[in-house]
Amino acid sequence: MEATGQSMQFDMGHWLLRLIAYIIDGIIIGIIVGILWFALFIPFIIVGALAGFFAVWGLILVFPLLLGLLMVFYFLYAEVNWGGTFGKRIVGLRVQTVNGGKINYSQSFIRNISKIHPLFLLLDWLIGIATPGDRRQKYTDRIAGVIVVQVNQPFAAVTPPPQAPSQ
Repeated sequence: MEATGQSMQFDMGHWLLRLIAYIIDGIIIGIIVGILWFALFIPFIIVGALAGFFAVWGLILVFPLLLGLLMVFYFLYAEVNWGGTFGKRIVGLRVQTVNGGKINYSQSFIRNISKIHPLFLLLDWLIGIATPGDRRQKYTDRIAGVIVVQVNQPFAAVTPPPQAPSQ
């Protein structure tokens, strides 16, 4: 029953594609943040005994903060300029307004602020799934007026066009 154009059923395939895209993007950003963390804390490691203390706290506090901030900025830039992140593009997803238009920076910021920490993102997904509305939207997607849609078949092999039989 879709009287208002909203999907009332939970689409596990859609959320699985979004999770795969998020993992791909997380690996990309994680590598960048790992390099930054190493560059920032290598002087402490070289200095000596106090280095272990700063390196551990840097890993516990700074790494997740850098990861979250970079994730938000990466998603913000990629979604506004390309319609999706690298991960979303691989699996065939695109971010757009609910009317089908291109999103702007404020909409992208609203929908991605929950990516500052994985727990916030999980809550965003769960609230979006548990509350009334389109089941393809996180809660912050609804607030921003955007939706993630599938634009092509993910992981589809390109098949060559059929050739005319030769005689």
